[in-house]
Amino acid sequence: MQPSLLLAAFLLLSSLASPAAAPGDRKAKVLGDRAKTEQGGDWIYNDLPGGFAEAKKTGKPMFVVLRCIPCVNCSLFDESVVNRDPKIRALMEKFVTVRIIQGNGLDLSLFQFDFDLSFGAFFMNADRTIYGRFGTRTEDQESRNAISIESLGKAMEAALELHQGYPANKALFTGKNGPAPANKTPETMPGMQGKYGPTLDFEGQVVQSCIHCHMVRDAQRRELRAARQPFSDQELFPWPLPQTVGLTLDPREKATVASVAASSAAAKAGFQAGDDIAVLNGQPILSIADVQWVLHNAAEPAQIAAEVKRGGKTVKLNLALASGWRRAADISWRPTSWELRRMAFGGMKMDDLPAADRAKLGLADNALALKLAHVGQYGEHALAKQAGFIKDDIILSVDGRTQRMTESELFAYILQGKPVGAKLPAVVLRNGQRLNLQIPTQ
Repeated sequence: MQPSLLLAAFLLLSSLASPAAAPGDRKAKVLGDRAKTEQGGDWIYNDLPGGFAEAKKTGKPMFVVLRCIPCVNCSLFDESVVNRDPKIRALMEKFVTVRIIQGNGLDLSLFQFDFDLSFGAFFMNADRTIYGRFGTRTEDQESRNAISIESLGKAMEAALELHQGYPANKALFTGKNGPAPANKTPETMPGMQGKYGPTLDFEGQVVQSCIHCHMVRDAQRRELRAARQPFSDQELFPWPLPQTVGLTLDPREKATVASVAASSAAAKAGFQAGDDIAVLNGQPILSIADVQWVLHNAAEPAQIAAEVKRGGKTVKLNLALASGWRRAADISWRPTSWELRRMAFGGMKMDDLPAADRAKLGLADNALALKLAHVGQYGEHALAKQAGFIKDDIILSVDGRTQRMTESELFAYILQGKPVGAKLPAVVLRNGQRLNLQIPTQ
C-alpha cells in the first residue's frame, strides 16, 4: 500500500475507531509535544540510546513510554504521566524516563507489545532486560476503564523492587522477550521499505513520515496474505485480554482479580475475586499487560502455572487452555481490524444485531444477523460497496452458514479457511427484502 493510501486509511480509522485531531492539528500536536517535553527537561525525548546511556551512568532502571500523540484515547492519562502526576512523581524520580512518539526505527526485537495501543510502556534495565510491560485497552475508549495512575504507580514500585534484586534475579526475566522478528525495524518491513525512514521529518512532513504502531501489525498481516497463508489464531487474535479466559482485573491494581466468569478456564483453575496474580508462566507480573504478554505467547492447548497472593498466602494454580481458546476474544475494537475488514469483507464493519432488533424482525436468537455499521467508500476498502452492499444491510447468511457469529468469528472463518480472492455468497436483509450478494475477499 502506498504512503498516501496508508495515510488515508489511518485518517479513516481515526475518525471511526479512535478519535484524533485533524491532519493540520496532528502536526501541531506532535511539534507541541516535542517542544513541551524537551523544555521540561524531565524526559529523554525520542532518544533510546541516550536513555540507555543515562541508565548505565546512574544505575537507575528505565521507564520507556511509547505514545501515539494524535490519538485521543489515553491522552488525559498520558498528560498525567508526562506532567508527573503527584501520585507517581516521587517514583518517577527513581527512573530514567524516555518518551518515544514514533514507530520509525523501533527495535522490534526489543519492543514487542500490543500494536493496537496508543499508550504503552516498558520497565527495563540498561542492558535491555525487560522487567515488565504496562498499558492495555478494551473496546471501551475510556482509558480509565483499563489503566490508571494508581496501577502505574504500583507497577513502578514492583519494577523498582525487581531492579534492586538485579542481576541475581535475572533468570526471572528470560520469558519477557519474544522470538526474533523477521524485520529489525518497521521501515524495513515489506510494504514500508523505501517509503519511510528511521526518523520523523520534524522540519517537514511530520504526519506523512510517521509509522504508526498499528501499521506494524498491518504490514505483518499483509505479508502473510500476499503469500496466501492462513492466519494462525495468535496472528488473528493477538494480545488476548484476561476476559478471554474468564478474568476481569481491577484497572487500579497491578493484576488483582475483580471477578471470575462462571465455568470459564479461570474459574476451573480456581481463581477467585481478590487474588493478586504474582507469577504467571514463571514470570513476575507487574500489570495487566504482563498477563496479556503471557497469554499472547501461550500455546494451544496450554497449561499455564500461576501463583496468586490470597489472604497473605501464596496459592499455586494451573490455568488450562483448550485448543481454540483465543477465539473467544473480541477484536472488533482494534484499529488493526480495519485492515482485516478490507481483506475478509471488502471493507465492511459489522455489528451483531441486538436481541430487541432481532425480535422486531422475527430473527431467531441463534441466527446469523450482522448489521453493516459501515461500508468503505474508497480504494481497496470499497470492494463491498462495488459488490452492492450498503450501510444498514443485515447479513443473514455467509457461504451457506446461518448460525450466529460475531464479526470476530467471521474473520476467523474467512481468513483461516477461504482462499484469497474468493467471492462468498451472502444473503442480506434490506428494507424487508432478502437479496443475494457476494462478499469479496482480497
